[in-house]
Amino acid sequence: MIALEPSTKKRPEFINVRVRRQDAPGKAPYWELHKIKYEPEMNVISVLQRIAAQSTNRDGKKVTPVAWDCGCLEEVCGSCTMVINGRVRQSCSALVDRLLADNADEIVLEPMSKFPVVRDLVVDRARLFQGLERVKAWVPVDSYYNMGAGERILREDQERNYPLSQCMSCGCCVEACPQYNKIELTQKSDETAEEFEARKRQAYSEAFVGPHAISQAMLFNNHPTGKSLAGERLDALEGPGGLASCGNAQNCVAVCPKEIPLTTSIARAGRATTLHAIKKWFDK
Repeated sequence: MIALEPSTKKRPEFINVRVRRQDAPGKAPYWELHKIKYEPEMNVISVLQRIAAQSTNRDGKKVTPVAWDCGCLEEVCGSCTMVINGRVRQSCSALVDRLLADNADEIVLEPMSKFPVVRDLVVDRARLFQGLERVKAWVPVDSYYNMGAGERILREDQERNYPLSQCMSCGCCVEACPQYNKIELTQKSDETAEEFEARKRQAYSEAFVGPHAISQAMLFNNHPTGKSLAGERLDALEGPGGLASCGNAQNCVAVCPKEIPLTTSIARAGRATTLHAIKKWFDK
């Protein structure tokens, strides 16, 4: 047995954390510095918990706890996405020891830049989920009674679908996408909440749908039951903010925490929409 040599790298006593904060939607952002005691095997969520527990900044001044979003703590829910040291990623799987190896001076935490900030590191991802609505990213069923055995799925299709099914709508892909631009609207004084919501949905429906939605459209178009809505999904991808808005930067696939082959889905969508358009032209 080969004995492993202990790490000779000195562990820090404290960690410096720089957080980009924002008190409310539309408010000016500002930076706040924190200093917490180092502990081994921490992740960024652990760091935020320590900051909340001490409720003081690096200068010892009392501050409100930093707001962030999380759910599962094991890279499944996708809600803890933020920009860490300049790179979008899941904070639950962002390990402090690795972050300090890249930058020993400090850890920098920022909210995603493509969505309106609700508070601090919490953003409004409504547009992300509306993109899934646009492409009808679900399997249509008319009831919950036993409908018997479903259509057999070929092994090849299973292997193609499984990676796409791991999408957790975390937003990493759209944060890195240069074609997915931030839309932040404010409610007018003479506008009701319903009118404001309708105006937001209209703006979202005209903007780029995002690589996550394109990939999910391909997943459900290859599903035995989901493919019944294939034409409607392809119509959505042919419309405003659809596939034509993709610049093929391939940033999405580089940052996806699940390593989903998003660019492969985009290529498949391009072929599918072309054939769909030709078929519609001949059916006239």
